[in-house]
Amino acid sequence: MRLGWRSYPLRLREPLRISRSTMPGRDAVQVELSHDGFTGHGEVVTSVYYSLDLAAILDLLAGLRDRVRGYGEPETLVADLPALAAELPAGVLAALDAAVHDLVGRSAGMPVHRWLGRPDFAPVPTAHTIGLVAPGDAATTARALGRRGFQFVKVKCGDAADLARIAAVRVAAPQARLLLDPNGAWTAEQTVRLLDTMRPYRIDAVEQPIAPGTPQLLAWISARTEVPVIADEDAATVAHLDALAGTVAGINIKLAKCGGIHAAQQIAATARAYGMDLMLGCLVASSLGIAPAVHLTGDARWIDLDGHLLLADDPWTGIGGHDGVLRLTDEPGLGVRAAR
Repeated sequence: MRLGWRSYPLRLREPLRISRSTMPGRDAVQVELSHDGFTGHGEVVTSVYYSLDLAAILDLLAGLRDRVRGYGEPETLVADLPALAAELPAGVLAALDAAVHDLVGRSAGMPVHRWLGRPDFAPVPTAHTIGLVAPGDAATTARALGRRGFQFVKVKCGDAADLARIAAVRVAAPQARLLLDPNGAWTAEQTVRLLDTMRPYRIDAVEQPIAPGTPQLLAWISARTEVPVIADEDAATVAHLDALAGTVAGINIKLAKCGGIHAAQQIAATARAYGMDLMLGCLVASSLGIAPAVHLTGDARWIDLDGHLLLADDPWTGIGGHDGVLRLTDEPGLGVRAAR
């Protein structure tokens, strides 16, 4: 097999402000795996939070080139992905994982979800994120999203305007499901107090309300609120789930956080065994970067795969979502193609 790549910038339509940062865009690297006349694609994006910059990504890919050449068949690389997890950052591993799954799907002439043994894909609604903006701006965005067809909205929290922002969004989108995401900015006591105050706004779930590292406090919160609590940063790997069993309603699986489709399936199976529901989340990425998770949506209660919808110019297409609904074609592999 041959490994190649190219980098390109991803610019957001407007900067996304969350409790810990404001992001105007990021760099992405398209990963290509070629074998026997077929080419599969994956994408890794830079992330300050995960300490992954463009130079590091390119160095890691250069180091992988000779190793990848040694694999005779794509299926052999799929089987070896767990071994690579000890050597690669999760984001780079997820891009390689996506590329090899795209490659085997294209070679087999079937979509990735079918190659994985999953049933035919049914269109699914996705949340759309509203950042830490003024309440009036949040309401304007929520109203516009409703006109486009979105019935699931994720609202970032973590500043003094949280209550006013949620109230404004609920008025603007009276029937929408509301997911809250403070990105770990609240304390445990603050979480319980705010969720109690927000009870009239019918909150669907709250994602990682407190800083990661104290799963016992997530249990304390869950025991004091009816709002389902979802662990995100506290649920990066299968090993984290033992500490979370019985503490939260669900976990957020991000392929760039866990290492790709292969790892996500293991985490999902373990979470289900513990009785936890699943959320599929993402980083800001193109349709290529989001597509692998779309092939896993059949297992999820909450779907938050809107990273490509936040971009000013998505270089890939093929998964929909602009009307609030993710769709896949029946094309082999991941089902994405260059937008131009």
